[in-house]
Amino acid sequence: MTAPPPPPFPRRTSAAGDDLVLLDLDGTLADSAPGIVASVRHAYAALGLAVPPDDVLRGFIGPPLDDTFPRHGVPADQVGAAVGAYREVYAAGNLYDNALFPGIPACLTALRGAGLRLALATSKPEPMARRIAVHLGIDAYLERGLDDVFGATLDGTRRSKGDVIAHALTTLGSRGVTPDAAHIVMVGDREHDVHGAAGHQIACVGVAWGYAEPGELERAGAIAVVADPAELVAVLGRRATSRRSDA
Repeated sequence: MTAPPPPPFPRRTSAAGDDLVLLDLDGTLADSAPGIVASVRHAYAALGLAVPPDDVLRGFIGPPLDDTFPRHGVPADQVGAAVGAYREVYAAGNLYDNALFPGIPACLTALRGAGLRLALATSKPEPMARRIAVHLGIDAYLERGLDDVFGATLDGTRRSKGDVIAHALTTLGSRGVTPDAAHIVMVGDREHDVHGAAGHQIACVGVAWGYAEPGELERAGAIAVVADPAELVAVLGRRATSRRSDA
């Protein structure tokens, strides 16, 4: 499903003091498994390698591909070819085999209505993330639309979730959006979201509807793991209220 057009949001009065929510894409906002898994299958077939079982294929959702392929049977000298084969079919149309999880449009509406600043921070290459954001209507919930979609680079110079968060914070800072770490939270479904945020002294709220293994988010150090989008709104709302009352 795509997001319906959101209502007008309250005009914010400052940039530096806002609470900032960095949102992961795959497994957090969108069920992207069909398109990703099909593209990974294609990459193995293109290289003439045995395709891993379904439970392994789901593990490709989230982390950088050039980390995941070598962990699952792709020789080091063929990882680049595997990534290229994957991106060829993914960019050609598999990226649209994707849908927002139930409750996400209402969640994003509630978060923006509460005055939170939202940005997308994904390990997916930024050009593809922007296409998906438009396709699903996510861009309409971000303060500056596609300018608030932050992702990896196709050449691998920016690849990890920590790299993407650094890029997001630097870019937002250049616009005067400079909340301290206590006013920023990452929302994601995998351990690399938690670890990437921790590298910047940022807390991470995990979502239980994504692609993590049982207990993965808790072991990684997520400050909370929410069961549904309504609970996410409640947790982030409480954090924002607490931050503002302490100001």
